[in-house]
Amino acid sequence: MHEETAQSAIDTFLSAFNASNDSYVVSLLSQALTPDVVFWGPLGRVDGIEAVERFVLDIRRHPAGTGTMVRCSAVDMPGEWARYQWVFTTPDGGPRLAGTDVVHLRQNLIDQVVVFAGEIGASAS
Repeated sequence: MHEETAQSAIDTFLSAFNASNDSYVVSLLSQALTPDVVFWGPLGRVDGIEAVERFVLDIRRHPAGTGTMVRCSAVDMPGEWARYQWVFTTPDGGPRLAGTDVVHLRQNLIDQVVVFAGEIGASAS
């Protein structure tokens, strides 16, 4: 699997957060994720595209307004796993959240997503 293929799936996944209309979310997710995708998000594990769709729609309805989700790093892919950094920003300088996702790909689609939201602090030595 090449990084370009992973990047395409990742960018399509992230585009679901920025779709011009909620009705496009499931179509975009279906182009990026396997039907049985396992999604480890901030609230725990969910399975399937429908569960990921609910998560994406919840983010799109952020109380501070519809935000923008962007990949802000290259895609690093050793083998079947890839990682990338992202940032979510709400309008008018509202809340901003950054993190790193680790995804597993199967047949050019993402079948596992592990979301690490927020910055990792320095270790106490």
